[in-house]
Amino acid sequence: MTGLKSLDDIERLYAARGGLHYGEGVTQLEHALQSAALAEDQGCAPGLIVAALLHDIGHLFENEEDVTGAGVDGHHEARGARVLEMFFPEAVWRPVALHVAAKRYLCFMEPQYGAGLSSASQQSLKLQGGPFGPAQAQAFERAPYWRDAIQLRRFDDMGKREEISGRAFVDYLPLMHSLLAGVTKV
Repeated sequence: MTGLKSLDDIERLYAARGGLHYGEGVTQLEHALQSAALAEDQGCAPGLIVAALLHDIGHLFENEEDVTGAGVDGHHEARGARVLEMFFPEAVWRPVALHVAAKRYLCFMEPQYGAGLSSASQQSLKLQGGPFGPAQAQAFERAPYWRDAIQLRRFDDMGKREEISGRAFVDYLPLMHSLLAGVTKV
């Protein structure tokens, strides 16, 4: 599907495409690094830190114009989770798969949450189906790793600052390698 066969391939993907913006004020790479740093600073489990780092990997397979101007939901969360499932345990890929649903859930559960979203996230929320209704929210709460997805969503929202995180992708490679153990490759 993507041609990714190793963590080196993921690192190369971020080096090649991480400079894209997709409507936010920071690059995809800086957004990833800020999100991971926030998870790390909060003392999150390794799986959630890596999920925060790689949560938008699905965007790196899209054309920038398709995401920002065409009014299309590329379902980057599903695409990213499918890729990450080949490398990492469920604690990494499941929150990635749910981070868009978490935004919709938070908009339903905390009505003020939507007003605090970046303009790009508000625009994408419309394309993603808007806030959940009661039945959707209840179903979300039954999903494995839904609480981690909520945390990931908050790191995603906060990881769009103009200041640089001071982190590099390579800083997270040892943590990613430590999570590879026990994952059967497809």
